[in-house]
Amino acid sequence: MSSSSAHALQIGTSTTPPPPPSANSQPMSYFHSQRALLVNEIAASLDTLLTQLNRLNRGLESVIAVGNEFSSVEALWSQFEGVMGAQGEEKEKSGAREDDNEEAAEGAAEGA
Repeated sequence: MSSSSAHALQIGTSTTPPPPPSANSQPMSYFHSQRALLVNEIAASLDTLLTQLNRLNRGLESVIAVGNEFSSVEALWSQFEGVMGAQGEEKEKSGAREDDNEEAAEGAAEGA
């Protein structure tokens, strides 16, 4: 369990209101009853939040797992790109040399 989850659980459990000091002799005051209701509502909301965060975490883990399944395909395409890129650079270099040779030949023919 992560530290934030543990912290959320601690908040939910540690905020349970203590009974008023004179709970045996008097009914709860309006303040204490409203506080108890709000604290219970907050605890329920934190439990819901924790459940939703756990669901999100499982979803993210499954997305990462699917992404990891494509790592071998990505490596293959990277190799293909590297090979094709290297061949393209060689063709560009040889094409530039041929263009230089043609220009030199044309210049020599015009000069003669």
